[in-house]
Amino acid sequence: MRTRMVFSLTAFIALLIIISWPIQLKASLAGDSQDIQKVLNGTKKPPFALQNIKKLQSFYQSRDYQSAWTPVLLSQLVTSINNTTSHGLSPCDYRVTLLQNTQTDYLYRELLATDSYFTLAGHLLGGKVNPVSIEPSWNAPGRENDLPKYLETSLQEGNIQESLEALAPNTQEYKQLKLALAHYRKISSQGGWGQIASGPLLKLGSHGERVIQIRERLKAGGELITDTDQDPAEYTTSLQEGVQRFQKRINLEADGKVGPNTLRNLNKTPEDRINTLRVNMERWRWLPENLGDRHLRVNIAGFFLEAYDHGMPVRRHNVIVGTDYRQTPVFSDAIEYMILNPWWYAPRKLAVKDKLPLFRNDPGYFERSGFQLVDKDSKRVDQRTVEWNRLSENNFPYQLRQMPGPKNALGRVKFIFPNRYNVYLHDTPSTELFAKVQRLFSSGCIRVENPLDLAEWLLSFQRETGWSREKIEEVVESGKETRINLSAPMPVHLLYWTVLCDSVNSEIRFIEDQYQRDPRILEALDTLCPIK
Repeated sequence: MRTRMVFSLTAFIALLIIISWPIQLKASLAGDSQDIQKVLNGTKKPPFALQNIKKLQSFYQSRDYQSAWTPVLLSQLVTSINNTTSHGLSPCDYRVTLLQNTQTDYLYRELLATDSYFTLAGHLLGGKVNPVSIEPSWNAPGRENDLPKYLETSLQEGNIQESLEALAPNTQEYKQLKLALAHYRKISSQGGWGQIASGPLLKLGSHGERVIQIRERLKAGGELITDTDQDPAEYTTSLQEGVQRFQKRINLEADGKVGPNTLRNLNKTPEDRINTLRVNMERWRWLPENLGDRHLRVNIAGFFLEAYDHGMPVRRHNVIVGTDYRQTPVFSDAIEYMILNPWWYAPRKLAVKDKLPLFRNDPGYFERSGFQLVDKDSKRVDQRTVEWNRLSENNFPYQLRQMPGPKNALGRVKFIFPNRYNVYLHDTPSTELFAKVQRLFSSGCIRVENPLDLAEWLLSFQRETGWSREKIEEVVESGKETRINLSAPMPVHLLYWTVLCDSVNSEIRFIEDQYQRDPRILEALDTLCPIK
């Protein structure tokens, strides 16, 4: 009796689905394929624009213009679209309201479903935003897939939801960002955390209501691990340690004081964190499937370089990147060679804007620092014959270069990946700058801490023999410029992340958007409609 009732209920639900979905009844009618073909060849206009017309034509042509979607498959698609918020995307970008509307004409609903699938698949596969529109220097090849064939297989196997999820990046970092997004959405839904009132600098010994607000904010963020202070309004040592912990997490100088910059970051809302996560998930969708079995990644915003070996970070170096007005570009390339004891040929702009004023004020600086001038015929010019005060930005008929040595701007080694930006990795004599937390001091190139360690690591994978650490240091000590070609160029990716994923501790860290690049991506993500 119970089995019969279950069967009857199932049959009843199936009947309701059939009644509510006319396309299932009409899928075999000849008129269906003719109508689909008319829409796709432009002789019949749908009431909405189709965004992927070429993919639609390819898909339906391969199946003789027969309809594809059943109520069950459409339900899966709608579920997937509504779940796009977990990827930081918006369901309304995929016209979910029209898809759910049973009054929508069955023909247009069919085409709309296919079109929406292709749009969502493309966004998960390569990002919603064209990276070049945000980062003009972007040149990394995106992930690709034959989406018409991919959809056909998914329809046959009945796994629309699984097929779409499989198109998102399959990296541990992306998965961590996705979990963090759900976490901060939950915090937001529960009311978030309170704001800290503006006011003067707060530090050890301060007292008042604002101290209580800081205490509560640090508890909400997990930076105040234990709170046993008797007076919550007192700025105690334990509270100072919590502030320092917060400052370290976001790459601020950990002085334990709450000044304007720390206060601004403490007052970022869960919604701010949600948007930062969305932006960084989009950046992951821009990347290729494989960055290289062995490769280097530079996080410009984080001031560090990591070397990867088959998916695992094996070494890390602090770096110095470009200033706000000479920003380090984002792009991918491959290191082809390195030079020990390099000469430095100063770019003209840097020579006339930065160095020329120094030579005017202190002509002795020129010789002390090992600089030379060469004319347009590449002949060396005796600097004693030069009248520095007569030279200017528009009147500087020389090439400025610096000989190898302890004061050379490139230090002991540079790593070259030829590119139109003339950007590369190199050593620096100004090693004291690595003690800074925020390191925006270069003219666009990337200065690397402990670069000879990196050189040794790079050379350990080359077919050439004899480049031991001892030999590297021997050549450096000789002072002679020496070029070393890499038989296997090493991929290097200059990237920009404002959320750091610690795969070891499964920790998410938000850091400063040094170049203010996040807002442009967020605006582009929300172009069609904002996430509610």
